[in-house]
Amino acid sequence: MDTVVIIATFLISAVIFIPIGVFLRKKIAESKIESAENEAKRLIELAKKDAENKKKEEIFKAKEEIMQSRNELDQEIRERRGELKKQEDRLIQKEENLDKRSENFLQKENEVVKKQEELDQKEIEIEKIKNQQFEELQRISGLTQEEAKKYLLGEIEKEIVAEKAALIRELENKHKEEANKNAKELLTYAIQKCAADHTSETTVSIVSLPNDDMKGRIIGREGRNIKALETLTGIDLIIDDTPEAVILSGFDPLRREVAKIALEKLIEDGRIHPAKIEEMVEKAKEEVEEIIKSEGERAVLETGVIGLNPDLVKLIGKLKYRTSYGQNVLNHSIEVSNLARIMADELGLDSKRARRAGLLHDIGKALDHDMEGTHVEIGVDILKKYKENPLVINAVEAHHGDVEPQTLEAVLIQAADAISASRPGARRETLETYIKRLEQLEEIADSFDGVDKSYAIQAGREVRIIVKPEKVSDAQMTIMARDIAKRIEAEMEYPGQIKVNIIRESRTVEYAK
Repeated sequence: MDTVVIIATFLISAVIFIPIGVFLRKKIAESKIESAENEAKRLIELAKKDAENKKKEEIFKAKEEIMQSRNELDQEIRERRGELKKQEDRLIQKEENLDKRSENFLQKENEVVKKQEELDQKEIEIEKIKNQQFEELQRISGLTQEEAKKYLLGEIEKEIVAEKAALIRELENKHKEEANKNAKELLTYAIQKCAADHTSETTVSIVSLPNDDMKGRIIGREGRNIKALETLTGIDLIIDDTPEAVILSGFDPLRREVAKIALEKLIEDGRIHPAKIEEMVEKAKEEVEEIIKSEGERAVLETGVIGLNPDLVKLIGKLKYRTSYGQNVLNHSIEVSNLARIMADELGLDSKRARRAGLLHDIGKALDHDMEGTHVEIGVDILKKYKENPLVINAVEAHHGDVEPQTLEAVLIQAADAISASRPGARRETLETYIKRLEQLEEIADSFDGVDKSYAIQAGREVRIIVKPEKVSDAQMTIMARDIAKRIEAEMEYPGQIKVNIIRESRTVEYAK
């Protein structure tokens, strides 16, 4: 019973208080909404007031900035107007100055025109006076204007020739003294450091025999031994009345050496017959090949040239059996190499390139009997084949003047070659070539106008020229000597140097009766 009452009481309370609670909540919510709306309205009003105030402040600031900019612009306009006024004043002043100058120029132009007219008039008067003077001079001198001009030009030419000759003599003497002094010192030093003996080789070799009976054995039955030896070597054997000696004759030194070695071996062996001769000739060839190789290595070692191809070393050794005008080409090449090296050292040039080019400059002579072309062309082809330095090849190609030297070392090779070839006793010259050179020297001298006689003297080292005194003056002699020397250099080939000596002599002869 109590439980039912409690439940009923609870239910009745719930029914009564729930609506009241809902109503109270609604009133509270409405009150909060109203207060929120009032707060929002208040905030909006405050925001509007702040915005209005800020708007007024910004407008005020903008107005102030506009006023300031306007003031600055007005100030700048005033300044520019001032500058324009000054420029305008300056332009006006310049215009006034130009006007004044223009007036002055016009005035001066008028004065110049007047002076030009006066000068033209004076020029006409001067021309008249000049013509009168010419006529008077022609009348007094008895010469026409052209004759007088020719005479004056002739006198001026004589003066110029005299001055030119004096200047040439002065400069030549000055430069010759300096050049000769330096060149003589350099060449003397080089030659002293590279002294060499020279012997003229001939086209024959002599083999000594132990006795005269050996001559018969060398000849053999019906001459078969001597024929076999001559056939295998290409050398002529001369067996005459010379006691205990056989002469080997031939123009090829290499073949002559093979024949000499083979014959000496046969004499030493004592068995002389065609089969043995063939065997000894082969051994002699092998021995000569070894000699060629060792001589090439000796030359390379003596000159200090390194890095040469072995084939080039053999060709250098082969030059031992090659002569030029009686001079041994291998010894000549070694000497040229050493001379070029010494001069290069003294001048501060590339001594390695100089010694290499000097040793190789005549390498073509090792093959010029077997190949067509000059020894220079053959040598250049060989060096190109073995990929030698292009500057070394140029020095080889230029040592006889076939091409222009590209380096100073190439010029030194020319000088060293000339020194080695022109040493006393180094070379011999055939009589025919010698006579032709003398005749050519005299022909060159005789071809010049005013030469009376010319004589090639001192074995072609000097040409003495006698000129006609009425045609060649003392001043013209200097120029003539120079021209003759230049022509000799251009047209002739000769060792050393040739002295051009011109003699002019005036003689007056009178007889007392």
